[in-house]
Amino acid sequence: MRPIDERAIRASFINASRKEVSVITLPADFAELDFDKLDYLGWTDPKMPRRAYVVAWIDDAPVGVVLQRAEQRVLSRAQCSWCEDVTLRNDVQLFVARKAGPAGRKGDTVGNLACAEFGCSRNVRVLPPLAYQGYDRELAREMRILRLQEHIAGFLREVAGTSA
Repeated sequence: MRPIDERAIRASFINASRKEVSVITLPADFAELDFDKLDYLGWTDPKMPRRAYVVAWIDDAPVGVVLQRAEQRVLSRAQCSWCEDVTLRNDVQLFVARKAGPAGRKGDTVGNLACAEFGCSRNVRVLPPLAYQGYDRELAREMRILRLQEHIAGFLREVAGTSA
């Protein structure tokens, strides 16, 4: 992910009112983030624990969405639909985003199961286990990173109501 500043983050939200954007609390560690190791920026608002945010670069522009988190986490038997990690034990959470524009004003939403703490970028960078002799683990890791980026872009496009 390319570096992004607070102003660009606030301007990127496609499914939020100006008032909602004005009360967004950035992650506490925002200044220390290593954007080279992120495919998207995702965080939960510390002031409103059921609200979360995701920002990623799509077609050379940052796109952000406001998410609502379900009340309970889904443990162990669910898989994140973004990183598709099956080897690490991560809590998975249902997140729902109001669609952008007229569809969102009508109440249309998009739901997604994702890592509760948005650790997908870290998960896909873990070298996978050796599946068989000659298995290219580095290539498998690169493919997981690309799939994560595709899944995030697809989700954000669905919220925006645009095609791929």
